[in-house]
Amino acid sequence: MKTILILRHAKSDWSHLNRADFDRPLAKRGLKDAPRMGEVLALFECVPDTILSSPAVRAKQTAESVAKACGYRKSISWQDSFYGGNSEDLIMALQRLPDTIERPMLVGHNPTLEETVARLLDRCRESRGWNEELGIRIPTAGLVCLDVDIIDWAELEAGDAVLRWFLIPKLIRAVQ
Repeated sequence: MKTILILRHAKSDWSHLNRADFDRPLAKRGLKDAPRMGEVLALFECVPDTILSSPAVRAKQTAESVAKACGYRKSISWQDSFYGGNSEDLIMALQRLPDTIERPMLVGHNPTLEETVARLLDRCRESRGWNEELGIRIPTAGLVCLDVDIIDWAELEAGDAVLRWFLIPKLIRAVQ
């Protein structure tokens, strides 16, 4: 059994309209929500074995903040294909992981993350669109935990995952 953590970048700052999308940093709320989600990972004893992230500034800041807050001590792998890519790119990144990795975390952007989660949960949606009927909506800093009953990452296919939990910062703030 392996676990996949999927994290959308935290809330980004739109106040500098002259910045390229890639260069947008986190907003004040995002700077608070990202470490909050890392603390949840530490509390759940669910620290990732590896983190693969989009190199866009807001995703990078999110990944680094979550890593620090949860006690992740390794380097983060910056995946160019996670910015502007599609769910195939994310799934292929998982399929290329060494089998010693038990709990990777992917950090990226919508709609790609929503499509990836939908695809991993349901292999029958391909003809209708991956996210069309599942209605997966991941808000900023939303964190999805999926379990997959595989031994080798190369075996990973659409429909292999089961949702273990899904947390959003708004819920965490409400119970703190």
